[in-house]
Amino acid sequence: MKQHPLCTDCERDSSIGQLPIPAGLKQKWAALETRRRFLGRSGKVLGWAALVSLFGEAALRGDVNGGDSNIPRRSLTPEALKLPHFAPKAKRAIYLFMSGGPPQIDLLDHKPNLAALYNKDLPELVRGSQQLTGMTAGQAHFPVAPSHWAFKQYGQSGTFVSDLLPYTARMVDDLTIVKSTNTDAINHEPAIMLVNTGNMNAGKPCLGSWLSYGLGSMNDNLPTFIVLQTKVNSKENNQPVSSRLWSSGFLSSEFAGVGLRSGGDPVLYLADPAGVDREVRRKMLDAVEEINRQTLEDIGDPETNARIAQYEMAYRMQASVPELVDLSKEPQSTWDLYGPDAREPGTFAYNCLLARRMAERGVRFTQIYKRGWDVHDNVTGVLPIICGETDRGCFALVTDLKRRGLLDDTLVIWGGEFGRTVYSQGGLTTENYGRDHHPRCFTTWMTGGGVRPGITFGETDEYSYNVVKDPVHVRDFNATILHCLGIDHNKFTYKFQGLDQKLTGPTPANVVPGLLA
Repeated sequence: MKQHPLCTDCERDSSIGQLPIPAGLKQKWAALETRRRFLGRSGKVLGWAALVSLFGEAALRGDVNGGDSNIPRRSLTPEALKLPHFAPKAKRAIYLFMSGGPPQIDLLDHKPNLAALYNKDLPELVRGSQQLTGMTAGQAHFPVAPSHWAFKQYGQSGTFVSDLLPYTARMVDDLTIVKSTNTDAINHEPAIMLVNTGNMNAGKPCLGSWLSYGLGSMNDNLPTFIVLQTKVNSKENNQPVSSRLWSSGFLSSEFAGVGLRSGGDPVLYLADPAGVDREVRRKMLDAVEEINRQTLEDIGDPETNARIAQYEMAYRMQASVPELVDLSKEPQSTWDLYGPDAREPGTFAYNCLLARRMAERGVRFTQIYKRGWDVHDNVTGVLPIICGETDRGCFALVTDLKRRGLLDDTLVIWGGEFGRTVYSQGGLTTENYGRDHHPRCFTTWMTGGGVRPGITFGETDEYSYNVVKDPVHVRDFNATILHCLGIDHNKFTYKFQGLDQKLTGPTPANVVPGLLA
């Protein structure tokens, strides 16, 4: 019986070393295998033996808490991990990440008394001993800059919303607005890492990867975790984002976010090469899979499993992704809701429409990044542009999910990595100002499965500078997100480097009951 679909003369079992592979490549593989296995075995045998005697086999397997220690890690499923821990309110999540730090004072944290304090120095008692960035630490004065825009009350909740967000104002009774979100980091990279991965340093899995790993896929033909980046505007200060934000860290690479491109093919090499049909492609992948499985058996690298899974996903995506991004059958009511920007690939509105289509098709976690919120200067010139790019898309997505019956089990999250200062960075005039980074308080919102609609949670002082009621640290925020998806953040751990790693990190975190439905 043939062992390899593409072989013409193979009638017997073969090891990886017996396959028709160039001799030089086989020698390299053998050398790598020899060094790895020799050093691994000789250097760790005594340690393994000691640990087995002290802690038992389960400690070596490094399984997630609550899992069956007799199940190899690569075969763990949500059922084996005993996830979800309890009945979830949300099956999926969409994270609208506003990278750069939206200024809460200009959007959702209304402070009417600031008008009387225009250009007065922020009291030192309010500022306290807070660390300042290098961009404002040298300022002699910290003049208060009231918002340039008016606020009005909307909905039955009577929530104050800036004139910059007319569409968001229309859905305030669906939102859970958190004014007391806070973080530990004052600069972009550590702050954006902390809110996405629970740690300021790279190398840890992000929220989407944890969910992908723990809850698994709801559609085998699409990635469990998809990332969309919005086109940038040259007028905005586009603080960069990198793939480490959707990395799987120490989890298998198959749980990392899959980015869809806004130009050309959504995924590179999505189409088969010229002259290669689906049957040939299938045979090729079957042969590659067999080679990979033999490599796994001989060398034991668990990432080989990820490679096998990713080849299979890529094959299925050749059919599923073109259908996903084909918007030609969307009715006119969709375009009326999302607006003309939704017809242009890569815009925020377009990405929001794709996110709705992904939710319909069972994508577990979708994250949309919108850069440009880093408004250190020219707030009145830049902020209306950013809000104009995002406000309608947010409203359209929530409304679309709601009218299709998807909002009840979809959690939608909006927020950045920190907020902005009440005092002006640089010069202050009645027509313009700047705002520096501010970690002590910022505003986020959620809606959909698991959270209480139509409420505002937490309070800041009269300067929107310090939290005075119901603080929500980003670790608490993430713990609450996991709770909505049926996960106890304290139980959802993964053994790595001798520690039970978790999204919320080693520092205590708490689910916020006041946010839950």
